[in-house]
Amino acid sequence: MTAVTATAAALPEQFAHYPLRTVRRGHFWIAGERIEGETGTVQRAPMYVEWEAPAEITRPYPLVLVHGGGGQLTDWTGTPDGRPGWSDRFVDDGYLVYRVDRPAHGRSWAHPEVAGAPGPQFSYEMAMGLFDTPIPGHDQAPWGGGIGDPMLDQLIASMGFLPADLAESQRLDQDRVARLLDRIGPAILVTHSAGGPTGWLAADARHDLVRAIVAIEPMGPPFFEFAPGVRLDWGLAAAPLAYDPPVASPAELEAAPGAHRLPGLEGIPVVVVVGDTSPFTSWAPQVVEYLHGAGSDAEFMNLGEAGVPGNGHAMMLEANSDAAIVPILDWIARIG
Repeated sequence: MTAVTATAAALPEQFAHYPLRTVRRGHFWIAGERIEGETGTVQRAPMYVEWEAPAEITRPYPLVLVHGGGGQLTDWTGTPDGRPGWSDRFVDDGYLVYRVDRPAHGRSWAHPEVAGAPGPQFSYEMAMGLFDTPIPGHDQAPWGGGIGDPMLDQLIASMGFLPADLAESQRLDQDRVARLLDRIGPAILVTHSAGGPTGWLAADARHDLVRAIVAIEPMGPPFFEFAPGVRLDWGLAAAPLAYDPPVASPAELEAAPGAHRLPGLEGIPVVVVVGDTSPFTSWAPQVVEYLHGAGSDAEFMNLGEAGVPGNGHAMMLEANSDAAIVPILDWIARIG
């Protein structure tokens, strides 16, 4: 047996899941600010961007995939049980796809003296509380064996931490994704979990370049306080959003629900997507209601009601991920 055939024989399952595809791919960076550091001039919180395109791009707008908190762009590229991720499905459906590592996540370096203090490392217990909830009918998670489960090991291995300063983290997301849009032109944003505020903030900064937002299990509910001093002060985000009429302080927003609009979201198609057995399902309609009050014609999609039951918070990583993406592909194709 030659070295080549020996290598191929060692990975039969992976090869079976990943058929040969003809694509183009590359990467670049959205650079951070140049600041003075201990060793001289350093760069603060760049954003890593990978792109991938089919042999023929058949869709009018590219997709920008924004991962959740503590995660990285690999959330979109594969599943813990070794199958292709949603990024491949989007590309195979004709989209040019951009995948980002949010600042201070993944390949986007995060030295604390430069990017700010990190929050706690994502633990097994945190992951089980978020991704392996004992809600009746949640039967699509492949990591149900608790600590020691190899699939849970795979899930946790990709997770790091959220920056301690949530508002500054989101401000960095807004700036970097806005400058990404300046470079690539109009695009559809697909966000997940703690990446959800990035969609609202990017639309606030570059309304004319955001064609639609698919917010999968976005961070919420409005004004929620996750820990002392860690709160969605601006309704949908911890970082400031531009309301009309303007507000002197975010406290005005909470005191007068529906009195302030978000011009940055007006006219942009939005869908908030949840799994039917996710803990987010109980309060995600509040996000949609808040969006409506702010002037957005947002839609709500429960995957169970769309014919794909049994999903939790990370449906792109669960056993039926290929089925779970279909209603989302249909929605994006419908809005153009």
